[in-house]
Amino acid sequence: MIYLDHAATTPVDERVLEAMLPYFREQYGNPSSIHARGREAAKALRQARATVADILNCTPKEIIFTSCATESNNLALRGIAFAQRARGRGRHLVVSAVEHKAVLVTAKGLRDHYGFDLSIVPVDEYGRVSADDVAAALREDTILVSVMYANNEVGTVQPIAEIAALCRERGIPFHTDAVQAANYFSLDVEALGVDALSLSAHKFYGPKGVGVLYLRSGTPLWPQMTGGGQEHKRRAGTENVAGIVGLARALEIAQSTREEESARVRALRDRLIEGVLARVSDVYLTGHPTERLPNHASFVIRGLEIQGVLMGLDMAGVAASSGSACTSAAQEPSHVLTAMGIPHLDAVGHLRLTLGRETGAEEVARAVEALATVVARMEREGMRGG
Repeated sequence: MIYLDHAATTPVDERVLEAMLPYFREQYGNPSSIHARGREAAKALRQARATVADILNCTPKEIIFTSCATESNNLALRGIAFAQRARGRGRHLVVSAVEHKAVLVTAKGLRDHYGFDLSIVPVDEYGRVSADDVAAALREDTILVSVMYANNEVGTVQPIAEIAALCRERGIPFHTDAVQAANYFSLDVEALGVDALSLSAHKFYGPKGVGVLYLRSGTPLWPQMTGGGQEHKRRAGTENVAGIVGLARALEIAQSTREEESARVRALRDRLIEGVLARVSDVYLTGHPTERLPNHASFVIRGLEIQGVLMGLDMAGVAASSGSACTSAAQEPSHVLTAMGIPHLDAVGHLRLTLGRETGAEEVARAVEALATVVARMEREGMRGG
């Protein structure tokens, strides 16, 4: 299998698994317990928190461990929005039109069910948000802005630091979903200027079921999971110690190799894009041509419904997707492509190919050949529309 769906999930690194294993059997204590087993677990939790905080250039108390980035996004949006409104700061939220649904659906829910106002900022044909458009959407009662670091479906990287700076000038908390960025870009929250940042371990070769929300000290937050006093009373529930240890180790590895790995996969990605554009008829690249994730290539194949292409690739031993793994089985066009102005008939032919650590030149060449063969066969069988 040639796996080209790393934006959906990544395999657990052997070094990460090795770090996790003791916390399943030998050091299995509850971090809240005062006995030796509990103290061992609490120590591991403190060390992992310190590791993540060091990478993000923040204090350990600003790190909240969660079950995934979806929970982190939900906690950031709901937690900050409710806390801000309770303080009399306002009720207006701003998000971009291409956010992951963990942000977009949550923001719409706050509007539709809890009385918040919501502005959805448009994007250009590349899926990129303009800081000027964000500035134009801000109001006196704006209490939170959320724009993702890099898009999961088309790979476009957003001007996060620029948007964060204009929010900082107006005293508005700024959140970013940084899930796709952790393998390749700096997560220094001071350099980025963000007040909240979400991560998910399984996107950077860690385990599923564990995530992070960075929350800048002083940013108001109402907990969304209540009960115990875990995570400094911001997220109740017994901590997933093994998962948290794995997340910290995975993030440490990803960030220590990000510059080298970015350069390597960028060269392969460019070769992949060139091959697809040369070998497949009536296809074009989606997303920004240069300001994009180094491992990310996304295309529209005109006149073909992508499900058939994906099934053909799978039979040929290539794992690919049509966009977000959360909605890849849906037949409706992605909200991201729609926001970019891509026509309906084109959008149903969207293909995403995302590279990873195990991807080499041979895998890229074989994937291009497989895609060209699948598309040519579908054309011969009359499956391509006008």
